[in-house]
This record gives sequence, structure tokens and C-alpha cells, in this order.
Amino acid sequence: MDGWIAISIFGAVFGIWITRKSYVRLQLSKAKHPSLAGHSRMAKRVARLIPYYSFNKNSFFQVDGAPDNIASLREIGFMRLSQIYQERFKKSVSLTNQAAETISDLQFTGRYRVPFQFSNFVSKHLKSGSFMQSSSGVTMTDLDGNTFYDLTGSYGVNVLGIDFYKRAIEEGAKRVSELGPVLGFYHPIVADNVKRLKALSKLDEVSFHMSGTEAVMQAVRLARYHTKRSHVVRFNGAYHGWWEDVQPGIGNPLPPRETYTLKEADQDTLRVLRNRKDIACVLVNPLQAMNLNKGAPGDSSLLDSSRKAHYDRAFYTKWLQELREVCSEKGIILIFDEVFVGFRLAQGGAQEYFGVRADMVTYGKTLGGGLPIGVVCGRSDLMKRFREEKPADICFARGTFNSHPYVMGAMQIFLEQLETPAVKKIYENLDQVWDQRAKNLNDQLISMDLPVRVVNMSSIWTVYFNEPSRYNWMFQYYLKEQGLALSWIGTGRFIFSLNYTDSDMQVVHDRFIAAAQSMKQDAWWWNEVSLSNKAIKFQIIKEMLFRKNPRLQASTS
Repeated sequence: MDGWIAISIFGAVFGIWITRKSYVRLQLSKAKHPSLAGHSRMAKRVARLIPYYSFNKNSFFQVDGAPDNIASLREIGFMRLSQIYQERFKKSVSLTNQAAETISDLQFTGRYRVPFQFSNFVSKHLKSGSFMQSSSGVTMTDLDGNTFYDLTGSYGVNVLGIDFYKRAIEEGAKRVSELGPVLGFYHPIVADNVKRLKALSKLDEVSFHMSGTEAVMQAVRLARYHTKRSHVVRFNGAYHGWWEDVQPGIGNPLPPRETYTLKEADQDTLRVLRNRKDIACVLVNPLQAMNLNKGAPGDSSLLDSSRKAHYDRAFYTKWLQELREVCSEKGIILIFDEVFVGFRLAQGGAQEYFGVRADMVTYGKTLGGGLPIGVVCGRSDLMKRFREEKPADICFARGTFNSHPYVMGAMQIFLEQLETPAVKKIYENLDQVWDQRAKNLNDQLISMDLPVRVVNMSSIWTVYFNEPSRYNWMFQYYLKEQGLALSWIGTGRFIFSLNYTDSDMQVVHDRFIAAAQSMKQDAWWWNEVSLSNKAIKFQIIKEMLFRKNPRLQASTS
């Protein structure tokens, strides 16, 4: 009898345990984004199924079913651009072609500037140079003497302007020249930089690394070490470098391990954080406030006009406050990855801008005075890499170029500049200035019936299109014709340095409008009533199926 009672009790306890475990697992499933991006293993499987196919000249101009007269206008416009590119960018393109034979990065970026179906034809006729000769103010000059307004921001490095960083590197090198490139020992400048970083981050300790990716790696590693938990939470679409744990899915040859990719700004995610016991830390990239739960908006994925962006500072602030509260309640380390936004939004970074304090913050490109750097700032209890009571239990992290004297010198110049009255004045009404600049452009786009809009998060902008089209990726080539320099991801992200004046912006504004007018005149934005984003996606699926099974196409012809 006693045995049956014990079995019954065990069965009841086991039933409660399995029910609880199933409930927690169901919560995790609900907190994942319903898109493929939210299910990394499935995304990798789907990616392997997508076949390669390419449009030739006969089909290139009519993939959306455009009539012959529209296709003719497009072809004329395309070949006009091609001729301009050949004449204007000859030296830059020649060196790029030569270098691409042995520089794998150029091979990759050259192939993924546009959707792959169009890439072969475009790369033959609209060759784009990847070399620049000089820079000044807010412009760059290529090998052929063409001057471009810089909309790349050097991938976010350029906060205070090209000329400032030239001076920072030069002056910083002078400050450390007596020590030179001696590694292992610290130059005294390091102590001053730490003092300033502590004041800006409002955190206790600092460690230096060689890149933003490395800084994030160390922050996550320390969080796991001190919480004795395994998993990191990242949000769908967010970028935190190219190492395995924070880049699940497409682009990573390994499957995700101790990583949960969840929906950002969602109550399902907060429920997971409250109920799981294995979460060491949560990574937040504030840049995602522009496009929650979506990947980086590059033109290689601009298949239709479904790219959207929206920025609501109050909404995102509320989300971060809720996240902060849950992390504090459950002992989860909240990490702000400010490698990209850095000190672009406010003098004290995203923590100051949103009014939410993280447990650890990572910085990178914006902090190095123009040179490469990674930095972790954190609470003293989280930054310690060993346990007093267990001397063999350590969290190792070192690097040959950590605290490189020349990087530290340029960083000191940058940190000093942040404290000057002139720079403080820039931050006083930063959002208002950039919001108004974006509004001015949008107002004119609307008044001229051009199907293009911009969305901004301060000086970071993205472009979206409000009429269905399969050719929006062409816009980057019209912008370049007008003398606007974009990074290889195209119209997905413009990054303006804060030294852009109103007159500089007016030039960019006028050239942007001219590019849009030209693209419209060349009929790339033609569409008929039946053309919708849904119809475009369906057409692309059909193209892939026909490529996989040509007999299927023959049977439907």
C-alpha cells in the first residue's frame, strides 16, 4: 500500500514537472518571431533550397510584366546610366576589378548589392568602384576625381566629421609617439580614457578589445561566467557581430547553440525572461528601434516594396524600461550593444538617450577616434575575470592589440572633443534638427508624387518605397549618378556625420530628389493595378519552382 502511495505521489510530482516544462517551452515558442528570421534552423534549410537563376537582357526589363514600351524606356535609361558609369568611374572600377580577384570581401559585396536574380546583368553594365582617393568635410573623392557627399558614415564610425578624425589620428599619434607601438604595457593615456569612459557610461570598470565584435563576445562571456547560466537572448533581426552565438541562421555555417532569438518589444518575450532559469544575459542593439524584429535593410533583399521602418522614441523607451525591470527582477544581465550607435544619439550614448541604465555596455567604432576599437564597460562585480575563492576558475580574455597606444591616443582626442562646448551644443537639439531635415525631404517627395520616403533615428536614415516594384534596388545607382556615396548595402541605411550643415543637407536633398525623378522618368516605378507586394512574392516563388523543375514551367505555358 505504501508503495502505491509513493508511486502516486511520484506520478503527481512528475506530472506537475512535465506540465511546467511544457508550459515554459510553449512560452519560448510564442516568443519567437513567426518569420523565418525568428527560426534560424528553418531559415538555414530554406536558404539551401533557393535555386540560383538569373535574368538575361530579354527578360531583365520586364520581370514585372511591363509592356514593351515601358521596357524600352527602362532599357534606354539603364544603358544611359551604364555609359555614364563607364566614362565617369573608369579608374576606380578598373582597380576594383583587379583587386576583387584576390580580395574576398570585394567578391562578396560586389555580388550582393542587388537581388541575385539581377546581379549578373547589373555587374556587367553598372560597375561600381570601391576605392576612394581623398576626403574632406562631408565629401569623398574617387580615383577619377568625382566628388561624392558621404552618406556611409564609414559604417557608423564617422560621428564628428572626416576632418576631425584626421586630426584625432594625427594628434593622437603624436601624443604616444615616444612609446610607439609597444604592446603589453599601457601608455598613461589609457588611465585618462578609462576615467572619461566611466563618467560617460556611469559604470565601474572598463576593458579594451580589438573590435566591437570582440567586445560583445567578452560581455556575453562575462555574463555567463558570473550568472553561471548558459543562454543569451538576442532579438530578431539585431546584429551583434559575426560570431556564432549572436548570428544564428543564414550567414553562419554552424547551428545556434545557447542562444534564444526572441521578439523585441513583445510581452511574450518578457514572460520567457521571467520563467526560464538558464538565461544569463539579454543583448539590446538600440539601432533596432528603427526596424523592430527585422534584419539590416540592404538592397540585396529589396525584392519588392515591403521594406518598412518606423521610429517611436517614447515606445522604445517604455520597452527598455520594462526589459530593465524584468532583468533586475530575475538577475539577468542587461547588455547594451552600442557598437554602432555609440555616441551618435547623445553625449552619454543610448543609455542617456533612452534614460535606461544597462549592467554592461559595449562600444566600438564610434569611440576609436577613427581607429578600430572595442570596449566593455560594466559593473565591477560583472567585470572580474577570476574568483578569489577558486584561483583556477577564471574567465580568460586578452588580445595582442588591446589598448594599442595609437588607438588610445586617437580615442583620447575623441573623448576630449565630446566635452567641448561646441560638441555639447550639437547634442542639445540633435533629434529636432535631423527630424526636420527628414521631414523636409519627405514633404517634397510627397508633393512631387515620388514613391520614396525616408525614416530617421536622429542622423541614421533608411529609405523605403510605397508603391509595389521589383526594381527599387536600382535607386542606389541613380543616387550615385547624382554624386551621393552609399555603402554596399545601398539605400537601406544612410549615416550622416553630425557636422553636416543645413546647406550641405540641401545639396543632398536636391540630389536625392533629382535621382528619384530620373528613376521615375525611366519607368522603373511603373506598375499596374494587379501588381502588389503579395503578387511579386508569388511571382518570385513561381520563378524558383520553375528553376527547380523546368518541366513544371513547360506544363503551365
